[in-house]
Amino acid sequence: MAGNPEVDKAFSNAMRWRQEADQLREILLECGLTEELKWGNPCYAHDGRNICIIQRMKNFLALMFFKGALLRDPNGVLERQGPNSRAGFRMRFTGVQDVARKAKSIRAYTREAIEVEQAGLLDGKGFHDR
Repeated sequence: MAGNPEVDKAFSNAMRWRQEADQLREILLECGLTEELKWGNPCYAHDGRNICIIQRMKNFLALMFFKGALLRDPNGVLERQGPNSRAGFRMRFTGVQDVARKAKSIRAYTREAIEVEQAGLLDGKGFHDR
């Protein structure tokens, strides 16, 4: 699946986590998501609904699922963004090998996030205890 030229430019201008983000982007596009820049970050959607967003932090790269609290987390890789976060949970990456090691989980969590959107589950319903 082809990427968005606006996102291409943002990726080429990135100063940190470039290789990791490129690898993550490839996985997300393979999952059939579309991409655009939102809030200054690459955001990935399915049928026009936001699924996840790549966040470049100082010490790590994150993939935040907008309704991550509704996802099962059998691998224990999702974390809250902060103490007041209710819906958005993220996966953290610290290197190219880390993204590669978690590729299967990324695909599975992305598929489940798409299913959550298609089912019309709301942010306030069905939160998993964490």
